[in-house]
Amino acid sequence: MKIRSKLTLRYTGVTAVVFLGLLSAIYFFSERSRNREFFRDLKSEGITKANLFLKNQVDAVTMQSIYLNNREFINEVEVAVYDTSFQLLYHDAKQIDLVKETPEMMERITRNKVIEFYQGRYQVVGMLYEFEGKEYIITAAAYDGYGYAQREALRVMLACMLLLGLAILLGVGYLLARGALTPVSDMVEEVRAITASNLDTRVPVRYENDELGELAVTFNRMLDGLEKSFEAQKMFVSNVSHELRTPMAALVAELELALLKDRAPEEYREAIRNVLNDAQGVVRLSEGLLNLARADYLPERVKMEDVRLDELLLDAREMVLKANPDYKVELIFEGEADDDRVLTVLGNSYLLKTAFVNLIENNCKFSGDKTSLVQITFWEDMSIIRFSDTGIGMTPDDREKLFSLFYRGSNKDYAPGNGIGMVLTRKIVTMHKGTIQVNSQQGEGTVFTVELPHV
Repeated sequence: MKIRSKLTLRYTGVTAVVFLGLLSAIYFFSERSRNREFFRDLKSEGITKANLFLKNQVDAVTMQSIYLNNREFINEVEVAVYDTSFQLLYHDAKQIDLVKETPEMMERITRNKVIEFYQGRYQVVGMLYEFEGKEYIITAAAYDGYGYAQREALRVMLACMLLLGLAILLGVGYLLARGALTPVSDMVEEVRAITASNLDTRVPVRYENDELGELAVTFNRMLDGLEKSFEAQKMFVSNVSHELRTPMAALVAELELALLKDRAPEEYREAIRNVLNDAQGVVRLSEGLLNLARADYLPERVKMEDVRLDELLLDAREMVLKANPDYKVELIFEGEADDDRVLTVLGNSYLLKTAFVNLIENNCKFSGDKTSLVQITFWEDMSIIRFSDTGIGMTPDDREKLFSLFYRGSNKDYAPGNGIGMVLTRKIVTMHKGTIQVNSQQGEGTVFTVELPHV
């Protein structure tokens, strides 16, 4: 069952219960009013007839004759008058006797002064009445034909109102539900039109402050994440296929060339060394691409924890020197920290170490003495790390394009590379809410300055 139908039925059901309660209350209070009014009329009629009889204004025979004649046409009140010793003084029609008075009833009337009850379809009132210093017991009974007819007409009218009201509520509820859910239906159609080929399409947000606006905004945010993931995936596949083609082709060509004819052992060793260099290049490129893809993850998917920058730099230094024994890395800690938190950042230790290794290796590769000077300090809420060398430096154009994927500058023949490291480094620093700046002069060296917010 669709939400529209559920809302319609729920709205109709709840409103119908309330409507039925109101109609029942009307019927209940109407019946209660009729009941009280008729008992009040019985008392009045009983006292009137008792007065006529006790004052001898109308003789008993005449009163009985009037009662019997009227009874054929209207619901006449039958009245009986007793003294306190239960002696019958007057009765409209003793042969009919609707009330069937008993001593117990008389005792109740004497004790309670007034009693009201039903006897079959007839309403009966019994009361103790004082006349000229003497007490009398009066009973009056009658059938409220007019009141019951009115009650039945009211019941029919209320039943018709209930059925008509339910029909109207059902129609109105359906229209309201359809009107309320029309924006949802429109949103569903718009979402159905979004596929992998047009992930840049967004659901229109008409009113940001209502629930549908919040849903559209949330869905658009999800699309932003999906689009980013798809783009990263496509870029990764494209980059892998593009960048691995050349080194793999060179590796295959080297092997094919070695197999063309028999060669001397020294020539085979030279071919193997060339192949090994190409294979190592492929490994480095693969690792760079994988790290780049890892850095493209959404921040919430990267595990973050408190890490010490000084410890990460020591680990990065050891990793660089282990892979390149001829490199030199000097670490300088400027100033003494009274609080270890100024050297602690919220981050991912693996990714930060990868960024630091890239910066240190970049210093060492492009300097004649293969040395990187790393200085760490702090200022206010930022930890500051500088990676500097006295190497060949960069031209203004190279500096501007440094963080472009696969870009190799004019110094590309000076040292091997694949144009991934600096892009990866900036992604990692940005992910950690930090900044990276480069200051380089051709022939004088390069300084990378990384600022990260400490805890």
